[in-house]
Amino acid sequence: MKIAVASQNRKQITGHTGRCRKFWIYSVENNRVTDKILLEFPKEQSFHESSPLAPSPLDDVQVLISGGMGSGLARRLQEKNIEALVTLETEPDSAVHAYLDGTLKTEPLEPHEHEHKHQHRT
Repeated sequence: MKIAVASQNRKQITGHTGRCRKFWIYSVENNRVTDKILLEFPKEQSFHESSPLAPSPLDDVQVLISGGMGSGLARRLQEKNIEALVTLETEPDSAVHAYLDGTLKTEPLEPHEHEHKHQHRT
């Protein structure tokens, strides 16, 4: 099992997951963390910039923990069989251990969709 934690500054859990490009990836076996690596990808591969149909560097994780995400991103993850969780916990290791213990406190997903304004160049 692999758990991704959004962490743009590599220290705390990121709130705006759609723009995040740095994720801690925890490998878990027998409910214990066996490895932790930092996955960083270019802006074009962030959820905000990429197509929902495009492959993502996170496609092989089963859980994504973040500090916030909209319902559109949650649906996108669900379609890839990734459990999307939002928590107020700020420390990545603590969040993963709480998830594995079944004690991670989660928050509801943000109900609103982001409004995207398209700028037309003339």
